[in-house]
Amino acid sequence: MSSRTVRALALAATALITATALTACGGDDDKDTAAASGGNAAEATTLKLGYFPNITHAPALIGVNKNFFQDALGSTKLEAKTFNAGPAAIEALLSGAVDATYIGPNPAINAWSKSKGQALKIIAGSTSGGAGLVVKPGINTAADLKGKKLATPQLGNTQDVALRNYLKENGLNADAQGGGDVSVLPQDNATTLQAFAQGAIDGAWVPEPFFSRLQLESGGKVLVNEKDLWPGGQFVTTHLIVSQDFLKKYPGTVKKLLQGHLKTLDYIKSDNAGAQKAANDQIKALSGKPLKDNVLAASFKNLNFTADPIASSLFTSAQHAQDVGLLKPVDLKGIYDLGPLNELLKAAGQPEVSDAAA
Repeated sequence: MSSRTVRALALAATALITATALTACGGDDDKDTAAASGGNAAEATTLKLGYFPNITHAPALIGVNKNFFQDALGSTKLEAKTFNAGPAAIEALLSGAVDATYIGPNPAINAWSKSKGQALKIIAGSTSGGAGLVVKPGINTAADLKGKKLATPQLGNTQDVALRNYLKENGLNADAQGGGDVSVLPQDNATTLQAFAQGAIDGAWVPEPFFSRLQLESGGKVLVNEKDLWPGGQFVTTHLIVSQDFLKKYPGTVKKLLQGHLKTLDYIKSDNAGAQKAANDQIKALSGKPLKDNVLAASFKNLNFTADPIASSLFTSAQHAQDVGLLKPVDLKGIYDLGPLNELLKAAGQPEVSDAAA
């Protein structure tokens, strides 16, 4: 055998040994595998977070404005994106346009159902309360709604389901095409404000700050404060969800997101005035116009910000969506992954939260 052949074989052997060693140590694909199994997870380079420019999403508004999320994420870059209502945010989550989002219960339930439990996990609560039906002064009972036009943020969103269920329980029907005893017109919240002020609609079931704005700016009256329909006045208005793919690949990044979320909730409790200002500053940055002080104060007064997802109300909301024909029967077992949140709560000496249906 020639010396040249010997050298070639030696080089080949060296290359094989090196490749085997690299595989054992783990390349990029192995980082994802380690992450999926809960090992030393790779950190995401970017976290795309969705939220709405509503006070029901105040923890998101404040967390972005005060850099609580970015500080917790460290080298992972935060990219925040806003949506008007839940179905649009879910579309973004399913397409990969966002990795996590603050959202109401019903769009999360719909996505869970359509994906057969593969699309998302609910990882924390955020907000309770702050929604209801505001109407013209002449409307005093549910029966007075017959023949009227009412708005919601989007077909199938949390407030849309709440309104349709309320109508059904009071013997009134409303179909998805805007027909029936009551005409329900899903539309952008800003459009709803204008339409109500102009008399084009008779009322709207909306979240804060629009719930308060319809009253304070256009003389609307509250026919239904949604908290009055729930045990103890507690129901999930907003929670935090994450793509299952992202959670499997980057559990460490998700835990850091939760750290930013909890820091924001603590800030709201410790400095409510500062929290209101931060939320309003972020709304101004997004829309160019801040909320009026009276609207801001009224909105915060109607809300409770909590890491508890109030799971029992989610299961009830799913039943409501089924009752009004917007959801087929669905098994919600496994929709929550509260393990990382409870680890952080326990470490902070705070009560852990539950995913129980009752």
